[in-house]
Amino acid sequence: MPQKIDLDAIDWKILRELQDDGRMTNVELSRRVGISAPPCLRRVKRLEDSGIIRQYRALLDHSALGMTVVAFALVGLNRQSDADLKAFSKLVQDWPIVRTAWMVSGDSDFFLHCVTTDLATFQSFVIEVLTSAPNVDTVRTALTIRQVKDEGMIAVDDAMAAF
Repeated sequence: MPQKIDLDAIDWKILRELQDDGRMTNVELSRRVGISAPPCLRRVKRLEDSGIIRQYRALLDHSALGMTVVAFALVGLNRQSDADLKAFSKLVQDWPIVRTAWMVSGDSDFFLHCVTTDLATFQSFVIEVLTSAPNVDTVRTALTIRQVKDEGMIAVDDAMAAF
């Protein structure tokens, strides 16, 4: 688990810029945050080493790749012991349709973000895989119509305001 480190305004600027564009060069990043390249690189390395920056990814356009169905599945388990929650979490790792998964509180135990090529594939996954998985009690699904917002996981400007 990452250890909390003290961040100053420059660190927050670095995080905001990298969250918006993780491919920019260190020279461009240093220009955007207003410091020279060597200390900028040291700061990025420190943010990586501390675990605040976990990884870099390419964000793919699922529609352009023929993955036109985006849906969510809310899964309730029969039992919620630690072993049961861990067992279901382990199953989720092997389901390529599930792109992100969250253990949640409330009426459901897991929230699964699913992406696939067509409705029939999603339906087959729900009926043949998800509902038949051990300990699964309920599955509720929601098909998306269109995405209306796509931001990084952290509202960096809000976090900076608290700083």
